[in-house]
Amino acid sequence: MNGRLRRRDDAETQRAATLELFYDLVFVFAITQVSHLLLEHLTWAGAGQAAIVLLAVWWSWNYTTWATNELDPETNPVRLLLIALMLASLLVAIAVPHAFGDRGLLFALAYLAIQVGRHAFLAFVAAERGSIEREQAGRILVWFLMAGVFWIAGGLVEGGSRAGLWLLALTLDYTAPRILFPLPGRPRLAAGSWRLATGHFAERFGLIVIAAIGETIILTGATTAGRGLDAGTVAAFTGAFAGSAALWWLYFTSTRELSERSLDGEANRTGRARDIYTYGHVLIVAGIILVAVGDELVIAHPLDPLGSAQLTAVVAGPALFLLAQLALQVRATRRLGRTRLAAVLACASLGLLGGSLPALLVGAALVAVLIAVALRDQVGHATTHEVSDDGARSRTEFQQDRA
Repeated sequence: MNGRLRRRDDAETQRAATLELFYDLVFVFAITQVSHLLLEHLTWAGAGQAAIVLLAVWWSWNYTTWATNELDPETNPVRLLLIALMLASLLVAIAVPHAFGDRGLLFALAYLAIQVGRHAFLAFVAAERGSIEREQAGRILVWFLMAGVFWIAGGLVEGGSRAGLWLLALTLDYTAPRILFPLPGRPRLAAGSWRLATGHFAERFGLIVIAAIGETIILTGATTAGRGLDAGTVAAFTGAFAGSAALWWLYFTSTRELSERSLDGEANRTGRARDIYTYGHVLIVAGIILVAVGDELVIAHPLDPLGSAQLTAVVAGPALFLLAQLALQVRATRRLGRTRLAAVLACASLGLLGGSLPALLVGAALVAVLIAVALRDQVGHATTHEVSDDGARSRTEFQQDRA
């Protein structure tokens, strides 16, 4: 049974299973819930609460993706596991709007059920006794149980104590992969001991970015449908759609290719996957969520100046998305992208100077920044291809001359 639950040796060529895409629908619902939580509590405290629940939701999805990278989702036991995880994830998403109210314990218990249940399956059902896979899953399970004490304790208290305990739990959850899940009396795990099907892995994270951008489309359409279609609303809607298209362009013509290419080769591949996908992509998704929130604020009042909290939310989305791309670029290439750095500074300038401008104008300027970066990327790609083609032709001509 154990061996049949794992991916075959040709896993590199396997694509995401339909059940994995079905599972992602729950994550889309959770993203929508996080967006609504932030919209209803547009304060620094509200932003902190939204960040905590997003980090938890992301961590549950992320570990499931690592698990299905090892397991074969076309086997019935793994299918049943994913369906059970979907149910628990749906409970997490339902609890999100009131996670810091009367549904805190539901949020904590459902989240813990996902993490503990999944890795109990990995350790005791899908792994052989004495195998490295059981050692890995068992250690992760122990770390989840340790963090679970703080998740449950946070669900039982109220106010700032809940946020503090959950932040401590998240610190344990997010620190553990960096230090490779050490346990007293056990030898240190090697980062390269994790098996990674890079094609499937990159596809899964690309699909979740698509799902997050799709949530911005849903929020934009729902907000516009509830308003009269005057000139200001139509212009704001058009700008929001253009911004969503720019996010897609920037990720799938630049970041996705760069991220996938960084996993080529065996040396430290697991560490790069952890940094670029596990940690880096949560910033990408957070930026997309903020863009969706900003689009709703602009569409709701296109001709009015934005308040300070609203302006911060509108500007923070594109700025965080570009900053996340910049961080991934540095991790993958060890080079600082000046285009995105300049674009982040441009967004920050709009945040400082846009308080007296109509929301529509601020939104249009931010979309223009995103489009400018996309155009600059295209020019850079074209130049690189031309140089590569010229180099190839020069080598061919040189070889012909020698012949």
